[in-house]
Amino acid sequence: MVDPIPAGLENRIVPYLLINGASDAIAFYGDAFGAVEEGRLTMPNGSIGHAAIVVNGASVYLADAPDDMPGDAGNPTRLGGTTVLLHQYVIDVDAAVERAVAAGATVLRPAEDQFYGDRAAVLADPFGHHWALHSRIREVSTEEMADAVAQMTDAT
Repeated sequence: MVDPIPAGLENRIVPYLLINGASDAIAFYGDAFGAVEEGRLTMPNGSIGHAAIVVNGASVYLADAPDDMPGDAGNPTRLGGTTVLLHQYVIDVDAAVERAVAAGATVLRPAEDQFYGDRAAVLADPFGHHWALHSRIREVSTEEMADAVAQMTDAT
Protein backbone atom coordinates (compact mmCIF):
# COMPACT_ATOMS: atom_id res chain seq x y z
CA MET A 1 0.00 0.00 0.00
CA VAL A 2 1.27 3.46 -0.89
CA ASP A 3 1.15 6.15 1.78
CA PRO A 4 -0.99 9.01 0.41
CA ILE A 5 1.26 11.61 2.08
CA PRO A 6 5.01 11.35 1.38
CA ALA A 7 7.21 10.89 4.43
CA GLY A 8 8.35 14.20 5.89
CA LEU A 9 5.48 16.17 4.36
CA GLU A 10 2.85 15.38 6.97
CA ASN A 11 1.06 18.51 8.23
CA ARG A 12 3.04 20.84 5.99
CA ILE A 13 2.30 23.31 3.26
CA VAL A 14 5.01 23.31 0.62
CA PRO A 15 5.57 26.55 -1.30
CA TYR A 16 5.61 26.01 -5.06
CA LEU A 17 7.49 28.73 -6.94
CA LEU A 18 6.81 29.35 -10.61
CA ILE A 19 9.90 30.85 -12.18
CA ASN A 20 11.41 31.88 -15.49
CA GLY A 21 14.78 30.14 -15.29
CA ALA A 22 14.17 27.44 -12.67
CA SER A 23 17.59 25.85 -13.22
CA ASP A 24 19.29 29.18 -12.52
CA ALA A 25 17.00 29.66 -9.51
CA ILE A 26 18.06 26.32 -8.02
CA ALA A 27 21.71 27.40 -8.28
CA PHE A 28 20.88 30.83 -6.79
CA TYR A 29 18.96 29.32 -3.85
CA GLY A 30 21.93 27.06 -3.15
CA ASP A 31 24.34 29.99 -3.15
CA ALA A 32 22.05 32.44 -1.33
CA PHE A 33 20.25 30.25 1.19
CA GLY A 34 22.15 26.96 1.28
CA ALA A 35 19.37 25.09 -0.52
CA VAL A 36 20.00 21.46 -1.40
CA GLU A 37 18.41 20.04 -4.53
CA GLU A 38 16.50 16.80 -3.98
CA GLY A 39 15.58 16.22 -7.60
CA ARG A 40 14.24 17.62 -10.83
CA LEU A 41 12.20 16.56 -13.81
CA THR A 42 13.61 18.05 -16.99
CA MET A 43 11.15 18.32 -19.86
CA PRO A 44 12.05 17.46 -23.49
CA ASN A 45 12.41 21.19 -24.28
CA GLY A 46 14.98 21.57 -21.46
CA SER A 47 12.67 23.38 -19.06
CA ILE A 48 12.15 22.13 -15.52
CA GLY A 49 8.69 20.63 -15.11
CA HIS A 50 9.18 20.09 -11.38
CA ALA A 51 12.04 20.33 -8.90
CA ALA A 52 12.37 19.98 -5.15
CA ILE A 53 14.87 21.76 -2.93
CA VAL A 54 15.29 21.89 0.83
CA VAL A 55 16.09 25.19 2.54
CA ASN A 56 17.03 24.80 6.22
CA GLY A 57 14.92 21.64 6.47
CA ALA A 58 11.89 23.08 4.64
CA SER A 59 10.77 21.69 1.30
CA VAL A 60 10.25 24.12 -1.58
CA TYR A 61 9.02 23.04 -5.00
CA LEU A 62 9.66 24.99 -8.17
CA ALA A 63 9.27 24.79 -11.92
CA ASP A 64 9.68 26.87 -15.03
CA ALA A 65 6.44 28.80 -15.33
CA PRO A 66 4.33 27.73 -18.30
CA ASP A 67 2.44 30.48 -20.12
CA ASP A 68 -0.75 28.41 -19.97
CA MET A 69 -0.87 28.03 -16.17
CA PRO A 70 -4.51 27.78 -15.05
CA GLY A 71 -6.10 30.65 -13.15
CA ASP A 72 -3.95 33.60 -12.16
CA ALA A 73 -0.89 31.57 -11.11
CA GLY A 74 2.32 32.56 -12.80
CA ASN A 75 5.80 33.76 -12.15
CA PRO A 76 6.03 37.14 -10.39
CA THR A 77 7.98 38.79 -13.21
CA ARG A 78 5.13 38.10 -15.65
CA LEU A 79 2.50 39.15 -13.13
CA GLY A 80 4.34 42.32 -12.13
CA GLY A 81 4.75 41.42 -8.46
CA THR A 82 4.19 38.76 -5.83
CA THR A 83 1.70 38.30 -3.01
CA VAL A 84 3.85 35.74 -1.22
CA LEU A 85 6.65 36.31 1.27
CA LEU A 86 8.84 33.29 2.09
CA HIS A 87 9.65 33.64 5.81
CA GLN A 88 12.69 31.97 7.32
CA TYR A 89 14.38 32.13 10.71
CA VAL A 90 18.19 32.07 10.51
CA ILE A 91 20.97 32.10 13.10
CA ASP A 92 22.45 35.44 11.95
CA VAL A 93 20.18 37.59 9.78
CA ASP A 94 22.96 40.03 8.85
CA ALA A 95 25.22 37.24 7.60
CA ALA A 96 22.30 35.63 5.75
CA VAL A 97 21.47 38.92 4.02
CA GLU A 98 25.13 39.39 3.08
CA ARG A 99 25.29 35.88 1.59
CA ALA A 100 22.06 36.36 -0.38
CA VAL A 101 23.15 39.75 -1.73
CA ALA A 102 26.50 38.29 -2.79
CA ALA A 103 24.55 35.65 -4.72
CA GLY A 104 22.40 38.27 -6.47
CA ALA A 105 19.50 39.15 -4.15
CA THR A 106 18.28 42.73 -3.76
CA VAL A 107 17.60 44.22 -0.33
CA LEU A 108 14.03 45.55 -0.13
CA ARG A 109 14.19 46.27 3.61
CA PRO A 110 17.56 46.18 5.39
CA ALA A 111 18.04 44.18 8.57
CA GLU A 112 16.67 46.12 11.53
CA ASP A 113 15.60 45.31 15.07
CA GLN A 114 11.80 45.03 15.21
CA PHE A 115 9.36 45.77 18.04
CA TYR A 116 8.20 42.14 18.07
CA GLY A 117 11.62 40.83 19.10
CA ASP A 118 13.19 39.87 15.77
CA ARG A 119 15.92 41.39 13.69
CA ALA A 120 14.47 41.17 10.17
CA ALA A 121 15.18 41.96 6.53
CA VAL A 122 13.31 41.48 3.28
CA LEU A 123 15.03 40.51 0.03
CA ALA A 124 13.97 39.99 -3.57
CA ASP A 125 15.55 37.11 -5.42
CA PRO A 126 16.47 37.58 -9.10
CA PHE A 127 13.31 35.65 -10.09
CA GLY A 128 10.80 37.99 -8.43
CA HIS A 129 10.15 36.11 -5.19
CA HIS A 130 10.50 37.86 -1.82
CA TRP A 131 12.20 36.39 1.24
CA ALA A 132 11.86 37.61 4.84
CA LEU A 133 14.87 36.61 6.92
CA HIS A 134 14.54 36.84 10.70
CA SER A 135 16.62 36.15 13.80
CA ARG A 136 14.97 36.25 17.24
CA ILE A 137 16.92 38.70 19.39
CA ARG A 138 14.62 38.95 22.41
CA GLU A 139 11.40 37.49 23.75
CA VAL A 140 8.47 39.91 23.64
CA SER A 141 5.10 39.29 25.26
CA THR A 142 1.82 39.83 23.45
CA GLU A 143 1.15 42.77 25.79
CA GLU A 144 4.50 44.39 24.93
CA MET A 145 3.74 44.01 21.21
CA ALA A 146 0.29 45.56 21.66
CA ASP A 147 1.82 48.49 23.59
CA ALA A 148 4.40 49.02 20.83
CA VAL A 149 1.70 48.99 18.15
CA ALA A 150 -0.39 51.46 20.17
CA GLN A 151 2.61 53.79 20.46
CA MET A 152 3.16 53.58 16.70
CA THR A 153 -0.51 54.37 16.10
CA ASP A 154 -0.38 57.33 18.51
CA ALA A 155 2.68 58.70 16.69
CA THR A 156 0.87 58.88 13.34
